[in-house]
Amino acid sequence: MSNESHLQVTFSKRRSGLFKKANEFCTLYGADVALVVFSPSEKVFSFGHPHIDTIIDRYLSRVLPQNNGTMQLIEAHRSANVRELNSKLTEINNTLDIEKKYGDELVHLFKETEARFWWACPIHSMNRGQLDLFKRALEELKKLVAQYSDRFNPMLQPHLFGFNNMDENGGYRSFEIF
Repeated sequence: MSNESHLQVTFSKRRSGLFKKANEFCTLYGADVALVVFSPSEKVFSFGHPHIDTIIDRYLSRVLPQNNGTMQLIEAHRSANVRELNSKLTEINNTLDIEKKYGDELVHLFKETEARFWWACPIHSMNRGQLDLFKRALEELKKLVAQYSDRFNPMLQPHLFGFNNMDENGGYRSFEIF
């Protein structure tokens, strides 16, 4: 690349991707990995598992790990731990995927319900026309509730006190008490 800033940005993206893949490789397969990269400005970046110096020393000295029972036991134990952790990780990822789908379904259901029942949405998200319509609907509901409750409240029956507190529009009459 001719532009140095583009080169640096590309390197940074690639470096993090490489380190991520190396880490995944170590986690999934229990491998020993050493990764050394040089930036365009000649800075050195490294990743190593379990430790970069150990892996490089082993590579440079070409000394293979001892093949005795202890090393095999350690490796078997490590592999078992890696398999168990991978199994747990897979289970957690599956649960996370299910929960994400459930959350998406809830969001979709909420939006669908909000669109069908606009009066159920928060008042602050309504426009002026919806607010006016909502106000009229609430006033009508108030009248209906008052009429319904008056029918079942014997204290408000006109035959008991000789008056009815409902006016001809279904609203309440006001009385002054001296």
